[in-house]
Amino acid sequence: EEKHIHYVSICSPNYLHDAHIRFALRADAHAICEKPLVLNPWNADALKSLEDETGKAVYTILQLRLHPSIMALKEKIDSAGSRKKYDIVLTYITPRGKWYHYSWKGDKFKSGGIATNIGVHFFDMLTWIFGKAGKSTLHYSEEEKAGGLVELENANVKWFLSLDGNDLKMGDKTYRSITLDGEEIEFSEGFTDLHTVSYKEMLEGRGFRIEDAKPSIAAVYEISR
Repeated sequence: EEKHIHYVSICSPNYLHDAHIRFALRADAHAICEKPLVLNPWNADALKSLEDETGKAVYTILQLRLHPSIMALKEKIDSAGSRKKYDIVLTYITPRGKWYHYSWKGDKFKSGGIATNIGVHFFDMLTWIFGKAGKSTLHYSEEEKAGGLVELENANVKWFLSLDGNDLKMGDKTYRSITLDGEEIEFSEGFTDLHTVSYKEMLEGRGFRIEDAKPSIAAVYEISR
């Protein structure tokens, strides 16, 4: 027992997550996997079957769900009980150097593409609050940036993601913005300890699981394919 591995923490390239989660479960350990859990929706279903077979759990990092501002927003939307369609604009500009494109991250088949690699946390947060994704329209797509429209159950989301520093205002190092019906959702602070909180929740058996991750995996898969 003193040599038994209880948890395997997986921080490998995205395309290896499925195989490494399987390795952990087969080794009689729980798996803790960074985003995205897997690249394809059917991989998540297969892992759920393996969870049931082995009796071990697959946990994933969905850190924005633990952000106080995002939790407050979900409570506000849930308590409103409105059936209206909210209008959301998501913009995230985070410059990357040439290394990004030379690494596995620049290979769509290994990373899942820009929406999966840098956008999956935002799409998880939005599907968590506003419901599963339906129709997805890609308006613009190239190596360093993409944008489009995703229809959620209770919101229409216009999104733009970019790795190109030329999209920033002079002096900015990064830009992150989400507006709800034209009003900015403020969550620029409070990210520092979210990974620590995520791991504490897992060790208490309350971490996020495969079913939690599936809506955002389905959303970015539709965007990226």
